[in-house]
Amino acid sequence: METEVTANPVPTLSSLPTDPWRLVETRWDADTNLLRETLFALGNGHIGTRGSHDEAWLGEVDASMEGTYVNGFYDTEAIRYPENAYGFARTNEFMLNLPNAKGVEILVEGERFNLATGVILAYERSLDFREGVLVRSVDWKSPAGRRLRIVSKRLVSLSRSAILAQQVTVTPLDADAVIEFVATLNSVVRGGEESFDPRLGSGASARALSTVEAVAAPGRSVLVSRTHNSGLTLRIETLTDMAGGPAANTTASQEGGVLTQRFRVAAKAGEAVTLEKMTAIVTSRDAPSDELAARTAEALEGARAVGFDGLAGEQRAQLTAFWNKADIEIEGDDALSQGLHFNLYHLFQSIGRDGRTNIAAKGLTGEGYEGHSFWDTEIYVLPVFLRTMPELARAVLRHRIGYLDKARARARDLGHVRGALYPWRTITGEECSAYFPAGTAQYHINADIAFAIKLYVEATGDRSLLVEGGAELVFETARVWADLAHLVDGAYHIDEVTGPDEYTALVNNNFYTNVMAKTHLAFAAEVADWLSREKAEAWGKLSESLDLSSGEIDRWSDVSDRLRLPYDETRGIHAQDDAFLSRKVWDFAGTPAENYPLLLHYHPLVIYRHQVCKQADVLLALFLRGDMFPKAVKRRDFDYYEAITTHDSSLSTCIHSIIAAEVGLQDRAYAFFMDAARMDIDNTHGNTFHGVHTAAMGGTWMSVVHGFAGLRAVRGELHFAPTLPAEWSRYRFRLVDHGRTLEVAVSKAGVEFRLVEGEAIRLFHRGEPVDLSVAEPTCQVPLPKIFDKKPFKAVVFDLDGVITDTARFHHLAWKRLADTLGIGFDDELAESLKGIDRRMSLQMILDKGGVTLEPAEFDRLADMKNVWYKELIGTMTRDDLLPGALDTLKAVRAAGLKIGLASVSQNAPAILERLGIADLFDTVVDARLLKRGKPDPEIFLKAAAQLGADPADCLGVEDAVAGVASIKGAGMAALGIGKPSVLTEADAVIAGLDDFVLDDYLA
Repeated sequence: METEVTANPVPTLSSLPTDPWRLVETRWDADTNLLRETLFALGNGHIGTRGSHDEAWLGEVDASMEGTYVNGFYDTEAIRYPENAYGFARTNEFMLNLPNAKGVEILVEGERFNLATGVILAYERSLDFREGVLVRSVDWKSPAGRRLRIVSKRLVSLSRSAILAQQVTVTPLDADAVIEFVATLNSVVRGGEESFDPRLGSGASARALSTVEAVAAPGRSVLVSRTHNSGLTLRIETLTDMAGGPAANTTASQEGGVLTQRFRVAAKAGEAVTLEKMTAIVTSRDAPSDELAARTAEALEGARAVGFDGLAGEQRAQLTAFWNKADIEIEGDDALSQGLHFNLYHLFQSIGRDGRTNIAAKGLTGEGYEGHSFWDTEIYVLPVFLRTMPELARAVLRHRIGYLDKARARARDLGHVRGALYPWRTITGEECSAYFPAGTAQYHINADIAFAIKLYVEATGDRSLLVEGGAELVFETARVWADLAHLVDGAYHIDEVTGPDEYTALVNNNFYTNVMAKTHLAFAAEVADWLSREKAEAWGKLSESLDLSSGEIDRWSDVSDRLRLPYDETRGIHAQDDAFLSRKVWDFAGTPAENYPLLLHYHPLVIYRHQVCKQADVLLALFLRGDMFPKAVKRRDFDYYEAITTHDSSLSTCIHSIIAAEVGLQDRAYAFFMDAARMDIDNTHGNTFHGVHTAAMGGTWMSVVHGFAGLRAVRGELHFAPTLPAEWSRYRFRLVDHGRTLEVAVSKAGVEFRLVEGEAIRLFHRGEPVDLSVAEPTCQVPLPKIFDKKPFKAVVFDLDGVITDTARFHHLAWKRLADTLGIGFDDELAESLKGIDRRMSLQMILDKGGVTLEPAEFDRLADMKNVWYKELIGTMTRDDLLPGALDTLKAVRAAGLKIGLASVSQNAPAILERLGIADLFDTVVDARLLKRGKPDPEIFLKAAAQLGADPADCLGVEDAVAGVASIKGAGMAALGIGKPSVLTEADAVIAGLDDFVLDDYLA
């Protein structure tokens, strides 16, 4: 029985099947066509083409957006300001929609095939991310009752940058039939619609190209066009022919700007007839105009020599190499795997490969944002390629270097006598932002690019990029920060800039901007030092050409060291800028859901007057430079800013996911990740029909690798802190470091690190070294224990190594004593004394030296050590508190918990007084009150008793093995301060109290 599928089924939001490696459309749906054209788009970094069907669209005009693009091929138009000012951006660049070379119409006995007519008997369109070929198969019954099977295949070659190839096979199913193929090259371009939404295109493409030459000869069509203003030339040439089968009658013609190749063939029932169409697209940005004909001829000759099947084989090989480096697997969740594979595939299709082009905010899938690239490239996209295919990251950085002179010119427009300022949005290096408060004022673009160069060098070890222009870029862009910075009360300030949060503009000391500027200036000084030492000749030429002096480099370091990072002491959070926390908070409860995104419903001034964030700003700085800030502060920052962030930008939720994972909010991390993972497949932001969100696509990779797996690169070393979302049983990914390929797999059984390829490497798991080599390529480590939160009533702290570091004073005093006895005092012995009382410590020293003392002499030496120790601790001040200690004590006190101190030091009360924190403790138990020292539980049992709390209601905090044993013996939960591999009996371990977050332990 024949099943018929209607041409207009009821659309559903996520109607595509969840196949981990394929995007599959199982029925044609006119209402979702515009979205699907984006999802099924193909590209190779040079050419991109939307997933429109081969035949002309017969439905509503706004339900299809035919599009083919060349990366970096653009026209310009003057930006017109009714009210003008000096230094405004003057020219807009916009990516062009090109003439459509994909057209293939099919007629059966004179009836034209189209999905909108007749009856669709069976339908499937699929894109396999491992194959890179878009395949559509349709069984169709014409209005006259003729049945056909049509299989269309399309690829944009990843190995041949100029080539778009198609193969269309038609099989009459029920009777012999005359089949006619009409292959077209249509010069009539429709641009996108003009829109109030600033995220969409300008609609200028339709009026940007003029035809210079049009030739239609049998089997061959040529169209040469030129842009109106940018002076660029485009050449599109097609070769079309039947691939075997019965002989065809061939004609060529042109009319109304459409070049047509017609092939008419008589086919028997059940006999397949196949058309192959090869298209070459080159522009004068690829080669001089007089060489374009030779370029297209050469490209087509090579493509036709291997045929469509040969091109498909090359495609498969390219993608195999890519997935060997870039694959992310999430076991048991096909929908997430599909989302991640889709995102990575589109990034690979869109990124420029030639050193002259970038990756646009919408890739090569649509005209949203007019084909402009932003800081998205360096902060969201390049991290993916740095760790998968670093050669592509290098190519995009070369693109930035190539526009340094334009950045210098832009800096002069903005009043900087020296230096360079990169544009906010651009195609070829010109600033295209007509709204300077949220565009040009985002000076952080300079630091973002320099930061990407820094990451590239650290991830690859390839310093040649610095010599080949990278250093010059870093120096020239650093000059702008030094020019902007001015001293106020001993700290450098940077005024009137806009950070990543575009709902807050033109502020003083934007936190993100200053963090990145600080990093940029320090890196510039490091690069200058390296060049002067290792590349003296290159340094001499560059420093002379830039008139770069040692005094200027010293200023970079000084500004970096003293640049203001706004911090609110009362709240314990970083302020987004100097004035942000003084503004009133946006009325979220009173804002209707339909009024989001805010930028489409409120004047910018209304938004600017409030505490409301469009996207991650402070949190993004905490991610990129997390080594600068303690976990406890990150947690407070997260809690504050998450509550006032709308996530109106697609760049936002991935960063919130990463920070949430880092600070222990796994459920929140997972929810944010889910928002980004299938953003385009499910069209959750409602605008994917204008192109994919490349930054969010990169963000999903970062959410897994930097978020759940906790990867941070610190001074070139890889540090991991993996967690496993409760919804997953296992996840696995690969990454590249200095030419080595690593694999990380996380499951309930633990974490497996594997060296897949390359030389030995040392990486770190939660601070512990992990060594991998060819001989021993695999290492497995357990996941951290899950702390059982309880409604604790008290927290009991050790002193030394937890609240303050008197260990150095003990060390000096014990070493002085050992020296008087002629006993060697090494680090191993010093470590063994931690947590041990004075008399036992002295006995351990004597035992090491084989010395026996009379009781009176023993007592005298013990007292002498204490005298020396007291002399040393008498110099202590509050500055001797360990990082995070004071904030931790205040947080515990603010939560209404009692606080005790359990220290074997008889000097503990005096030390607390010296530190100025004695009033924060409800009780102090020291060695004078004990019969037995640690690891005996007596000290913690006494503390609990004096606090009036059951030991089971107490959390003990210790840094020594003996102390942890004492806590556990007392029946308390134990939080270790130090390394998990040492404090194995602790219920949880953190590096220090600057990582202490009470909510992680308190139910």
